Amino acid sequence: MGNEFLVIGAGALGLASAEALLQQGAEVTILEQGAVGQESSWAGGGILSPLCPWDYPDVVTQLSTRGASLFGAWAENLHRATGIDPEYQTCGMLVLPPFDLQIAQNWCAEHRIKFVLGDGNLLLPDVAQARNPRLLKSLRARVEQLGARIIEHCAVEEFRVGQGKVQKVSTTCGERSAENYIVTAGAWSKKLLGAQALQLDIKPIRGQMLLFKFDLPPLPHIVLQAGTYLIPRRDGHLLVGSTLEDVGFDKSTTTEVSDWLLQRAAAILPALRDMQPVKHWAGLRPGSDKNIPTIGRHPHLENLYINSGHFRYGVTMAPASVEVLMNEIKGTPQPFDVSPYEWS
Repeated sequence: MGNEFLVIGAGALGLASAEALLQQGAEVTILEQGAVGQESSWAGGGILSPLCPWDYPDVVTQLSTRGASLFGAWAENLHRATGIDPEYQTCGMLVLPPFDLQIAQNWCAEHRIKFVLGDGNLLLPDVAQARNPRLLKSLRARVEQLGARIIEHCAVEEFRVGQGKVQKVSTTCGERSAENYIVTAGAWSKKLLGAQALQLDIKPIRGQMLLFKFDLPPLPHIVLQAGTYLIPRRDGHLLVGSTLEDVGFDKSTTTEVSDWLLQRAAAILPALRDMQPVKHWAGLRPGSDKNIPTIGRHPHLENLYINSGHFRYGVTMAPASVEVLMNEIKGTPQPFDVSPYEWS
């Protein structure tokens, strides 16, 4: 296994994978079909926990819990190295009815997750958040600091394979080759892999978000109710999200969704009734079955890897997913059973 890597996709997973490789002394080139860090990683809210984690399979909460436990130190190291603060903070998440309180309590007790009950609500005080755009800026600065070469507006069109490995890729900026290839292209991963995707099940799922601005943070913690969440930032911004729309590669926004999100958010925080959002955007999540990502080596091509399909939790899972990927590349032991994430 050589020490030269071509990482395809420069979102949170691509940049984090590149950072780990660079720290191991690898030579890394990153190809990005658009601009660095401007797709679903940028668009997301940065809640470092699944929404209602008791509703997800253990293989999802296993990876997200591991990622959340590693995130604080990772963010601190990025801040120290680059001077760009990802704004990691433990703020807690308040879950409002309707939800099954007994199932939630049982899950928290079984997984040793701290919780506080109150009038039908459930507070998870240890849930943290990060500010996605700042995380991505910090990650970009870090990989450039470590010597990565980043090529933007360079889309992969075809994988050329032979003798059980990828020989090179054809791109809109010419042919590129490396000893190893890692696909971290989010919602586009299956599309760009073409025939090499095999049974990979990743597709775009649109999510629309609203942003409001207060003088001071209007809430002490994240608030979640029936899939709608409000995320307060330190500077008074408030994010409201989000939708799950199976509309293909369409990132447009709609007034219907804006009105719907505002109505739902105002029911939680009445101060929003007389406000208009300062921004409305959409991102394309890499949708996958049950939110389970694919991480590891291609079953037939020895120098092709993937770290994609994290659906709603790519940022949350990033540190743990990179840990799993690096262990796979180096042949070192994994922190838990990673067979559910295999490319098969």
